[in-house]
Amino acid sequence: MRAKKIAVLTSGGDAPGMNAAIRAVVRSGLQDGLDVVGVRRGYTGLLNGDVFEMNLRSVSDIIHRGGTMLYTARCPEFREKEGVQKAANKCRELGVDGVVVIGGDGSFRGARDLTDAGIPCIGIPGTIDNDIASSEYTIGFDTAMNTAVEMIDRLRDTTESHDRCSVVEVMGRRCGDLALQTGIAVGATTILVPEVEYDFQRDIIDRMRFTQKTGKKHFIILVAEGVGGVDALAKSIQEQTGIESRATVLGHVQRGGSPTLRDRVVASEMGNRAVELLKADKENRVIVMQNSKIIDLDITEALQMTRPFNVDLYRVAHKISI
Repeated sequence: MRAKKIAVLTSGGDAPGMNAAIRAVVRSGLQDGLDVVGVRRGYTGLLNGDVFEMNLRSVSDIIHRGGTMLYTARCPEFREKEGVQKAANKCRELGVDGVVVIGGDGSFRGARDLTDAGIPCIGIPGTIDNDIASSEYTIGFDTAMNTAVEMIDRLRDTTESHDRCSVVEVMGRRCGDLALQTGIAVGATTILVPEVEYDFQRDIIDRMRFTQKTGKKHFIILVAEGVGGVDALAKSIQEQTGIESRATVLGHVQRGGSPTLRDRVVASEMGNRAVELLKADKENRVIVMQNSKIIDLDITEALQMTRPFNVDLYRVAHKISI
């Protein structure tokens, strides 16, 4: 039976561009003759039936807004079989034939489980960490990088004025993409990521001392959240070099802000694709980008993938940052 009524929700951490994806799902669905409901606060809202009918004007003037108009939350109850079944029963009660889930790997596992419980789901990758193995790009990544670059460029002004070393932590618990690309963009002396082990003396102190000999007097050390320890690192650098060193954690500022053009366009394309799949009676699929093209994969298959770190780009960063 083809879908007649679909729901859309956002789950896990918020990411710029989620609103653009919601907008695309709603407008594509309505244009294709479907009824569309929004679910507030992710799977928690689905369990509680916190849904509302959406029309074309429900998503007016949101494409440029950060965060998510549907709000988001983490839902421990949904990790249990009973919680998933409760959500499936709620969907049937509401007449929902399919759900579009915007979020990360945890959200996709929930979408897979809900599909197994009889409610077709389609996943859209939304996370600033770019840490979904099946997709080379996730909604929010470009905006987060640009936000980090802007903040570090400002920090550099005071770092340079005082001949300091700034040790800056950006987000990315399991994935160093945000740190790597931001580090290249700001000319960081050293970039530390979870995927590559580092040696404090060789990769930080020796590089700083070498560049000092060439006339450099201020430094930026960029650290992914998954590496951590920026306060201790800054202290150790100052003790070893005598250069005043300060730690800065950019934190959740990276999640907010108006999404970039790329995030708006990718989110719109992915949202439309999700509706097309539900209309075609497809289920348990995740929309991904591979080789710069938007495709869809089986969620279970996608969750089993491993994403290689871009070692070549890391080597470029190492080579040009001296």
